[in-house]
Amino acid sequence: MQTDTALPRVQRTITQEQIERYARASGDYNPIHIDEDFAAKSQFGGRIAHGMLIAASISEMMTAAFKADWLNGGRLKLRFRAPVFPGDTITTSGIVKRVREVDGRQQVTCAVVVRRQDGEAAITGDAVVTTAMD
Repeated sequence: MQTDTALPRVQRTITQEQIERYARASGDYNPIHIDEDFAAKSQFGGRIAHGMLIAASISEMMTAAFKADWLNGGRLKLRFRAPVFPGDTITTSGIVKRVREVDGRQQVTCAVVVRRQDGEAAITGDAVVTTAMD
């Protein structure tokens, strides 16, 4: 893997149904995610997706790029920057920014970002995965 290599993009539209399914799966029933009346009075003006629901698209992208190596020990360091609303389309992308040898394997560090359809970054960060040497 070389620096500046682009990772496969992931794009999807977030629905309220997905948010509600995530609430059930995670047990996170914060009303900002599921109660329209409550959320309308919040700083966001409406319901928003769980941050980790959106971050899952980063793991999907990393799995597509690195397969089992990502699943067996990938690490994320993320910053949640902007909300994602039901109906928003997100695009997740990344680029390899550093490759170094560690204990006879490659440690690959990628810059990752999830953007809303308006271009605003919802999540930024780094993903690190260790792979076999090329």
